[in-house]
Amino acid sequence: MPATAPRPVTAPTAAASDVAMPAAGVRPTAFLGSFFHAPRYGEVELLERALIEVDARGVIAAVTLPDAPDYAARIASAREAGTLACLPDGTYGLPGFVDLHVHAPQWPQAGVALDEPLDVWLQKRTFPLEARFSDLEFARRVYRDLVRKLLSLGTTTTVYFASNDLASSIELSRIAAEAGQRALVGKVVMDDPAANPDYYRDASTAQALADTETLIREVASIATTTPQGAYAVVTPRFIPSCTDEGLAGLGRIAERHDAYVQSHCNEGQWEHDFVQARFGKSDAEALYDFGLLREKSIMAHCTFLTASDGELFARTGAAVAHCPISNSYFANSTCPVRRLRAQGVRMGLATDISGGFSPSLYDNIRHAVMVSRMLEDGVDARVPQDRRGAGEASRITSAEAFWLATAGGAEALRLPIGTFQVGRAFDAQVIDTRVPGADLTGFGVFDAPRDVLDRILFLSTPENVRQTWVQGRLAFERGSREA
Repeated sequence: MPATAPRPVTAPTAAASDVAMPAAGVRPTAFLGSFFHAPRYGEVELLERALIEVDARGVIAAVTLPDAPDYAARIASAREAGTLACLPDGTYGLPGFVDLHVHAPQWPQAGVALDEPLDVWLQKRTFPLEARFSDLEFARRVYRDLVRKLLSLGTTTTVYFASNDLASSIELSRIAAEAGQRALVGKVVMDDPAANPDYYRDASTAQALADTETLIREVASIATTTPQGAYAVVTPRFIPSCTDEGLAGLGRIAERHDAYVQSHCNEGQWEHDFVQARFGKSDAEALYDFGLLREKSIMAHCTFLTASDGELFARTGAAVAHCPISNSYFANSTCPVRRLRAQGVRMGLATDISGGFSPSLYDNIRHAVMVSRMLEDGVDARVPQDRRGAGEASRITSAEAFWLATAGGAEALRLPIGTFQVGRAFDAQVIDTRVPGADLTGFGVFDAPRDVLDRILFLSTPENVRQTWVQGRLAFERGSREA
């Protein structure tokens, strides 16, 4: 892993739990410190004592390392201008996380009833909860809390399923925009009367399609005053909840507006079998035929994708949102990350609140590594070892999981985010490894760059995430009593 040799730097002194900031009211445009990122799949890079300069749009204009001849002069210039922010020793910048799949109205039930079967969990818990989001005040309370929680955990970009209520879906986009988070929001389409409860479905297919068009217009309006971006997403819940007419109509809308698309694909055995019985083809093939598997599509789960399905994803440019915690509860399978990546499939990481109990991508990074080892080696000791696991070098590394949570999500969304490179938005989380009670330093025993990053990825608590920056603006700062 490349690492820049340390060079003494004269910088403002700051406590380990703070970032030395410019004077009150002055927005920093230069950041001095050490930054980890993963510009290539499976490779981590430490930009040690780097100076990252950000333009007025919040985009990285220059990254200067200590061996550059103008390094000291650039630091001096930013300090003199009063726009220099310094990360103290023991503090590291990581790219903001990209969460590709969150059910925003399920936030109140996160961690609840995950021991129940999926059909019970949906019918008795999830759908009644989501139906409450026609109450706009209730929706605002939940969505404000969720957006702030995700920002506090370093998540700067989120792809949201809202409910099937149009007004509260638009409100979610507005709340995220005001909080400074980059959000992609979809109003869920559930238009099949035979497949959805009477109290929670679209009034008609025509209304579902019209509402999707309205969402696209309203979010485009929100985006005009949102520096970090706001995006509408065409959102069939999944094939079993939608009519053929609805699916085809949504495909036409996506094409007409060049819109993002999101849905579930091969989430579990039931969905996989249902689509086969209904269409005589795989979930991926059916989505493609309806115009929903396309360049800006993000499909959650995808645990049953065949080799030919993977080729279809790679050919269309559609992306997979890997949800490792959720899959352990409801997927009846494990996503073959390594196999799909080898086929050239775009892929990022997701929490899948609330099928995944944790809103933290740190937890999902950890779980992604764990489930990949289970996929490779198998889990049933009664099966002979040579037939127990999937093999195929299925295991992924922490570096690969880190890439999925950052640059992989950026690649999936085709947005210039996810790394500390010139031309990318300055989205960052500031991690303090010296927080009392959450010390990540390793006591100086393991201090190679990869060891430092691994301790951050596997041991960080919310308390370690001190700040979150989106598009060069401070979106979250943790005080001493922050949750």
